Amino acid sequence: MQHFDLVIIGSGSGNSILDERFADWRVAIVEKGIGPTHSYGGTCLNVGCIPTKMFVHTADVAAAPAAGARLGVDLELGGVRWPQVRDRIFGRIDAISDGGRRYRAEENPNVTLFEGVARFTGAKRLVVETADGPAEISADRVVVAAGGRPAVPRIPGIEDVGYHTSDSVMRLAELPRRMIVLGTGFVGAELAHVFSAMGVEVTVIGRSGRMLRSEDVDISQRFTELAAQRWDLRLDRKELRVERDGDVVRLHLEGPDGPEVVEAEELLVAVGRVPNSDLLDAAAGGLELADNGKIKVDATQLTSVDGVWALGDISSDHELKHVANHEMRVVQHNLLHPDEPISSDHRFVPHAVFSAPQIASVGLTEQEARRRGVDHVVSVQDYAGIAYGWAMEDTTGFAKLLADPSSGLLLGAHIIGPQAPTLLQPLVQAMQFGLDARTMARGQYWIHPAMPELLENALLNLPLD
Repeated sequence: MQHFDLVIIGSGSGNSILDERFADWRVAIVEKGIGPTHSYGGTCLNVGCIPTKMFVHTADVAAAPAAGARLGVDLELGGVRWPQVRDRIFGRIDAISDGGRRYRAEENPNVTLFEGVARFTGAKRLVVETADGPAEISADRVVVAAGGRPAVPRIPGIEDVGYHTSDSVMRLAELPRRMIVLGTGFVGAELAHVFSAMGVEVTVIGRSGRMLRSEDVDISQRFTELAAQRWDLRLDRKELRVERDGDVVRLHLEGPDGPEVVEAEELLVAVGRVPNSDLLDAAAGGLELADNGKIKVDATQLTSVDGVWALGDISSDHELKHVANHEMRVVQHNLLHPDEPISSDHRFVPHAVFSAPQIASVGLTEQEARRRGVDHVVSVQDYAGIAYGWAMEDTTGFAKLLADPSSGLLLGAHIIGPQAPTLLQPLVQAMQFGLDARTMARGQYWIHPAMPELLENALLNLPLD
């Protein structure tokens, strides 16, 4: 059995722990590979945030001609060269992934890379199933950063139809004529936009009555209304069974009006993600798990086993790369300074949905504030009420703010519309550093007539005491 000072399981954010301060540590990195190829660098780089946003930007360009008519500009989409789109994106990403693997495997003499699925056999003891056979390793310290994987619902026949998940759908050989997107969350909303903008007939299936139902209700309802105008949106459905007939996938549903059948050439399953703690047999390593299968950690990212930390999607309630990176920096510090540990700060975690329209959010939704009995006031500002909104002829986007009526401190912010993630950032900053709405609105210049006036007006409209 090989023994190390540190074992890191997962090559996503966990890979970034190592810098020059660890040069005299004996380190092992374990990476099982994800998606259809054996990939180094984790979900975000290979099958998550980065490739999806590169596809989204391309989809936004493809969708732009359709928006020209209301501005008096007649444009046409000549076509989408899918192989060129796909290969441009993965030509960059695969090279970064391969370079990261090569750097750790060949240029870090203190690092040993194990490629294969790891599982705990005891406290800080693991076996890795590599291509050369099982390798037994142990360590003084372990960081579990093994992420998660797409969830697959238990629908009769699903294992026989050749479905896709976000791990594989972006590498399709060619665009299908039709696609069924099963799921109405972040992944389903973004990839439905990508493929529909590129000419695919998209049908989105959801079990609930709204898309993006974890968002503020007003945001979710508006997005659902707009989605129904773009896609064949079928909500309040129960999947009964799925089958393939030649090149066609046939999904049988139970809907509000009875049984129905949806057909397409491709089925994308996007119903959520599950942590990889079961693949690791985390319980065998003494790691306490939550009911959802995630590894329990304290504020310092320490697990129930001393000397074992966890970070990212395998332990966090926030399955977001920027959260995993934040937790990585906390773990990095605590590895180097065990007598002076620091804690993660998850008070104001923003997120964004890069669909059409874009959505960005931070803090409490209105329904959460009501459920918790938090005293609050609300302001809503439409894009259509600012000059830049007039320029875009945007009639559907808005910003919604929640604030404490006495202090003016923001409690939540929710935006649906163009550049929502960029617009949200000043509000995140205000919440993080305790800047109240009055001071933020009147204590600085706001460029006129720029899009941030959406925030200025929303702040000024808050009915504060």
